[in-house]
Amino acid sequence: MTNRLPQKASSTISMLQDLAKLANYSLMDTLNCDPDATKNGDDHAPRQVFTGHYVPVKPTPIIDPEYVAHSKNFFSELGFADSMAESSDFVRMFSGDISQVPEPMRKVGWATGYALSIYGTEYIQQCPFQTGNGYGDGRAVSVLEAVINGRRWEMQLKGGGRAPYCRGADGRAVLRSSIREFLAQEHMHALGVPTSRCLSLYVSKTEKVKRPWYSEGSRSENPDMLVSEAVAISTRVAPSFIRVGQLELFARRTRKNEHPKALEELEKIVLHLIDREYANVVNKQFTTPDKLILLAREFRSRLTSLVANWIRVGFCQGNFNSDNCAVGGFTLDYGPFGFCDVFNPHYQPWTGGGYHFSFMNQPSAAQSNFDMFCSSLRPLLASHQDYLLKLDEIQSGFSKVMEAQMEKMWAAKLGLSSLKTASHKALCSALLSELGTLMMQTPVDYTIFFRELSSVPNDIGPLKKSFYNGAAHDTTPKEIDKRWAAWLAKWKTLLSSSSEETSRQMKRVNPKYILREWFVVPAYQQAAVGNYSLIRELQDVMTQPYEEQSKDVEDKYYRLKPPEFFEVGGLSHLSCSS
Repeated sequence: MTNRLPQKASSTISMLQDLAKLANYSLMDTLNCDPDATKNGDDHAPRQVFTGHYVPVKPTPIIDPEYVAHSKNFFSELGFADSMAESSDFVRMFSGDISQVPEPMRKVGWATGYALSIYGTEYIQQCPFQTGNGYGDGRAVSVLEAVINGRRWEMQLKGGGRAPYCRGADGRAVLRSSIREFLAQEHMHALGVPTSRCLSLYVSKTEKVKRPWYSEGSRSENPDMLVSEAVAISTRVAPSFIRVGQLELFARRTRKNEHPKALEELEKIVLHLIDREYANVVNKQFTTPDKLILLAREFRSRLTSLVANWIRVGFCQGNFNSDNCAVGGFTLDYGPFGFCDVFNPHYQPWTGGGYHFSFMNQPSAAQSNFDMFCSSLRPLLASHQDYLLKLDEIQSGFSKVMEAQMEKMWAAKLGLSSLKTASHKALCSALLSELGTLMMQTPVDYTIFFRELSSVPNDIGPLKKSFYNGAAHDTTPKEIDKRWAAWLAKWKTLLSSSSEETSRQMKRVNPKYILREWFVVPAYQQAAVGNYSLIRELQDVMTQPYEEQSKDVEDKYYRLKPPEFFEVGGLSHLSCSS
């Protein structure tokens, strides 16, 4: 749960031709292409895709691309020269024009289909064909797989134009949402939370699209106007983009016997997933049933750890459907996400997400996705009753593993290094329960509270930096202070290390700086008129979230949410992020 130092690559890639030499298209070379697809990738109209693992798609370039930002940290880790981000051939490729890429890079990308389930319920009705054969990458087009310093990376254009899965939409992302995703991915990585990464961000100087959004100061739940916004393409990067929903799609086709190769395609995608995401823990010599059981156990471990990390840093994914759940066990979707300011177990930035995807309900959402993952493996184990029983055991053990991850996370946030005895565990559980009640009644800023607690204060004075006005009506400020003081004293009796050592440990897991939405809004508002300086400032601050930074940075970014920003549409809540 601690923040990791980036590992700099040993050699420098300074030109696109250097990167081209590392191209290795494992998905397109080993999996099945949709037999109805065009070979040249001119496949942009919505249509049903009945079989195959991918559709060749040529991305649609944005017009007049302009450089906005790139991840300097990720470039360094990959061994890319910073200058490459603004070189003409790199800009051309990663703003959507792959028609002139150097060989052996390919001039066609690919999009993939997936199924949708929400809390274990399978959905097909949002598909325009009412069959479920239209769900998939509607505006995300992968353009490259490359093996860089021994690691495989897939590079995907978000906003790369229409694909067969676009369901009538334009396939574009706008600058506003692209900035949010760009900053969030690199911030999450710096927080030590597994995530896809962001490589680069380009905007069109002339191309615009209309999107529903909020008027200034709107308290509306849903957007109340149409706005014209510049289109942008961000490139997100991960070992793969295989989702639980993708496995579900092939499992559904197998169960319904939709075509003769359905079972074969399911096995192929699962084994490909293992090669891409779990090769370091799943022995290639194992039988397929043994591989699947180990995969299930490892994914359970990654998923439970991921969700515990989300809660550790105050992150709410917002929309944790199975199609937004990466089987690699990392944060994939940065649509209606948010970091909570005021602690609230039911915090939900997405107006359409409801309680079931709220902040403290994310473990339950994860369990539902894991259940769908397990059901997707079952057709491959149908003739292996003993392995099905093993899978059942792994699936039924999810809640226990999730609970253990959460206990470990809370102990780390509170500086309680050892929970060895049952009595100690019970004391810690009671302490945490009381803390949750106090944090709701006061109320408190989630990030600032834990960071101030990390200094192991002598009294509650420093903790009050995290207090918002508006305590429970039936409690006086003096009574609240007394209860906080009693809680603090009780907490200190459970610390096993010195104050200095406890503080050091806690500051490694409790960040000082969090990417709050009210920091991001002015950044994309300024970017809309061509000023990208605030984006770069946020990059610098938010990729050092645990560090003590300058007083100017602290005054600007380590403070309570101003009252005027509460309940404002597009700032405290959003219906979509286009």
